[in-house]
Amino acid sequence: MKRSKINVLIEDAKELLHRHGMRLPPFAYWSPADWKTKGPECDGIRMCGLGWDITDFGSGDFERIGLVVFTVRNGHKSLAPFNTKTYCEKTLVVRENQRTPMHYHVFKQEDIICRAGGNLVCQVYPRTKDGKLGESDVEVSLDGVAHRVKAGTELLLHPGESITLVPYLYHEFWAEPGTGTSIVGEVSKVNDDATDNFFLNAGGRFPKIEEDAPPRHLLCTEY
Repeated sequence: MKRSKINVLIEDAKELLHRHGMRLPPFAYWSPADWKTKGPECDGIRMCGLGWDITDFGSGDFERIGLVVFTVRNGHKSLAPFNTKTYCEKTLVVRENQRTPMHYHVFKQEDIICRAGGNLVCQVYPRTKDGKLGESDVEVSLDGVAHRVKAGTELLLHPGESITLVPYLYHEFWAEPGTGTSIVGEVSKVNDDATDNFFLNAGGRFPKIEEDAPPRHLLCTEY
């Protein structure tokens, strides 16, 4: 991805969130120059992967396969003292028909919450023993209500609605066409993007960046 594109996506995300009355923590607005003044007091941000995370999942086509993420809070699975925090919260900006490709987690259980804006579509499949998409029914919880649905069901979440995604449950999501960009919350166990994302087909979790412009904000992998 081009750095100039990443800069625009971050600015667009900030404007969208502000328009919906949502504010991010102070470090969301720090520049690279600001980061040069930060010492070990900010290691919780650095070591736990907080902050901006823009990805096209190795697709080279962000508009079709991509995601804007801001990790608000997170712990660490093993590194003290951050391993005492056992939870994570993210804000996701999902465009119409923009896919977060099919994947599952082994450790992380998460609630995906449609907060505002467009509706969110979440498709679910069971995982077979060899890591493929299964054909059996799956059980999901929608706002605390248990449902049994067929493999491949596309569940529609309106603002205020949520789904609980358990480990080994394949899922893919996108904003419903015609409803606008969706602002999505994720509340989960500790997040570890380096080891706990298992994609069916995606090329990678973090993009290779073409430095065609100076960064306005560092990504969570760049501190």
